[in-house]
Amino acid sequence: MGWKAGIGPVSMCCSESVAGTVGPMAVGAILTGMGRDRARGLKLMRDAGAYTLGQNRASALVYGMPRVAFEEGAVVEQAPIEAIAGRLAHALVKLKAAA
Repeated sequence: MGWKAGIGPVSMCCSESVAGTVGPMAVGAILTGMGRDRARGLKLMRDAGAYTLGQNRASALVYGMPRVAFEEGAVVEQAPIEAIAGRLAHALVKLKAAA
């Protein structure tokens, strides 16, 4: 699974790197889109202890990837698009305070 020998989505490579490098000190979000590659990458981050957030169905133009991420347990919570930046910022403030 994942990015190997130059084959695969950049988002998967990035997520693997984040999961392996900073694990629980990371935050991530998945927004509107189709497919499952980003959902798999976010799951790696979540399994490493990162705070992860998915766009909710009501605000997503295409709920494909956020749905897969939710169903696979890759997100801690779902939120409307207008709340995601604030929740990610709040999570970062909490991480900084705990460091």
